[in-house]
Amino acid sequence: RIDMALKLAHFPAVKELAGFDFEAQPSIDPKQIRDLAAPRWIANGENVLLLGPPGVGKTHLSIALGREAILAGYTVQFTTATTLVAGLAKAHGERRLDEKLLALAKPKLLIVDELGYLPLEPDAAHLFFQLVSRRYETGAMLITSNRSVAEWGTVFADPVVATAILDRLLHHSH
Repeated sequence: RIDMALKLAHFPAVKELAGFDFEAQPSIDPKQIRDLAAPRWIANGENVLLLGPPGVGKTHLSIALGREAILAGYTVQFTTATTLVAGLAKAHGERRLDEKLLALAKPKLLIVDELGYLPLEPDAAHLFFQLVSRRYETGAMLITSNRSVAEWGTVFADPVVATAILDRLLHHSH
C-alpha cells in the first residue's frame, strides 16, 4: 500500500525528514517540523505554507512531510504550481474543469510546489482560486513559495483574487 501511494503521489525525488540539515537552516524550527510530521493538520483539513528564498529546503520538507502523511495512511499528490495551473487551464479549455477539480480534491493532502516562481495569468489565478475553494476545510494543502504572502497580489495578477485565496489558505494554516 505504501509503495503504491508513494508512486501515486508523484514525488520528484526521495526526501526524508532524517535527511534534512536543520543546522544549515537555523531559521527553521525542528520542533515545528516534527509537529507537522504528525499529520493532525491533514486530518483537520488545514494548510501549511512554507515560505522563503530559493535553496532553504522548502521542497525537501514538503516531500518529507508528504511521505510522513502517506506512512500515516493519507493520500497525497505532489505537483508544481506551473504544472497544476497548466492542467487546470487545459481541463477548462476541454470543458472538463469540474472533473479535474474533483480529481484534485480527492487526495487528503495536495502539495503545490513553487507557487509564485512565475506570476500567474489572471485566468490561471481564477482557476487556482476554484481549486483552493473546492479543498477549503475538506482537504489539506501544503504550498511552497519563494514569495511572501504580501507579494501574492503580484503573483496572482489580481489583488482581489489573491486576497480571496489567502483568506481560505490562511484561515486554518501553519
